[in-house]
Amino acid sequence: MTELDTITNASDPAVQRIIDVTKSSRSNIKTTLIEDTETLMQSISAGVQFIEVYGSDSSPFSTELLALCRRQNIAVRLIDSSIVNQLFKGDRKPKTFGIARVPRPAKFSDIANLSGDVVVLDGVKIVGNIGAIVRTSLALGASGIILVDSDITSIADRRLQRASRGYVFSLPVVLSGREEAIAFIRDSGMKMTTLTARGKLSVKDLGDIPDRLALLFGSEKEGPSELFEKAASASVSIPMISETESLNVSVSLGIALHERIHRNLAAQR
Repeated sequence: MTELDTITNASDPAVQRIIDVTKSSRSNIKTTLIEDTETLMQSISAGVQFIEVYGSDSSPFSTELLALCRRQNIAVRLIDSSIVNQLFKGDRKPKTFGIARVPRPAKFSDIANLSGDVVVLDGVKIVGNIGAIVRTSLALGASGIILVDSDITSIADRRLQRASRGYVFSLPVVLSGREEAIAFIRDSGMKMTTLTARGKLSVKDLGDIPDRLALLFGSEKEGPSELFEKAASASVSIPMISETESLNVSVSLGIALHERIHRNLAAQR
């Protein structure tokens, strides 16, 4: 591997750039820090524009990541480990990370032009669940996700990037209010189906529906809001042993989308 330049001076402009991008008080977020090799590679493959990628000089730099960066003309440098320790003072110190420009926020029109089912998350706030849902939705043919009342203000949220392994940049994730989401679903001609413990249909029935669906999932404690429940045209439940508590929302979504896999894959061809 070609020897990489190493930043050994804390006054290097790149160090200040990293300090600035990690400030939690920033109001205008145009750049973001993306951490770890897998997340970086997926983000680059999704078309995210990087200013520069860095690695700690105390750890080997991935040859696969380096090759990808060079194909995309992304600058790569190492940083002295003592500076990395100063930059990341918590317990978790990334060995590889990069500064990227935040992609424009996804819009409903980005989803409208696609053919797969749409996932609607109403009041789902645990970022780890949202990240798992992003990965599952992409793998099983959903065309996008609508996040309502999630406490996430940007897909550049570093927690979401880590939880999704960078896949959050690979499909449209729209941040929306309830009324706007309902209006979009209605105007798009989609039938909204809510997953609930007392659904009238079985999850197996989802595989027999040829139409494009908006699959609605509420929080594990509260379920979907009343506004969404009134707008839904059908309700679906997952059969379980009666003593079992409700499934994790990301697990429920995986089961539902698996029943829809043939329809969604066919729609993409």
